[in-house]
Amino acid sequence: MKDIKRLYAALEEAFAAQTAAVEEWHVPRAPLPVQAGGEDLRALILAQHASNFRLWHVEDRARRRDVPDAAIAACKREIDALNQTRNDGIEKVDRRLAILLEPFLPREAARRLNTETAGMAIDRLSILALKIYHMEEQTLRRDAGGEHRKACRDKLAVLRSQRLDLARSVLELLDDYAAGRKRPAAYQQFKMYNDPNLNPELYSHVGQQHPEDAP
Repeated sequence: MKDIKRLYAALEEAFAAQTAAVEEWHVPRAPLPVQAGGEDLRALILAQHASNFRLWHVEDRARRRDVPDAAIAACKREIDALNQTRNDGIEKVDRRLAILLEPFLPREAARRLNTETAGMAIDRLSILALKIYHMEEQTLRRDAGGEHRKACRDKLAVLRSQRLDLARSVLELLDDYAAGRKRPAAYQQFKMYNDPNLNPELYSHVGQQHPEDAP
């Protein structure tokens, strides 16, 4: 991308694609993208968004009280795996953005960093797109009273405003990078809970027999 404005436009298009994808993916049996690699920024953003989509609905299932405990345990394991995929996706977006921004960065940039990376903010845009979709569903419920629908309409307006503000903030952060006011970074999450070599609850009990499994 020779012109940084093309990068801004690509990001704005990806933000709109997040919103459109939420509706598309709620169609029964609609295919969701898998975790992506490569150089296509939009594909990376949508694959990360798909992780949040899957996570949202597993989190909903995990709150049920009318299913066996085993079903909730299965949800918890799925949530752990999806959280890992979600964070891996954030890092991929950040790394790709750093490559795309490189030609526009001044040689001497300030040492100042942002409290979150652009990829982390794009992750929050993904979650807001999901909240907006599901809050709008609540405004249309026929089995809920008018007071409930009104409260949800008010919340929906706030969520939409927040998402617009956040999208603008991402582009302003890129402005800071290009002007040398801040420098981009891709933070490594190093999630420990899924790693059998780092989670003591996993490596400390390897080979130990659970009392219920004893002969």
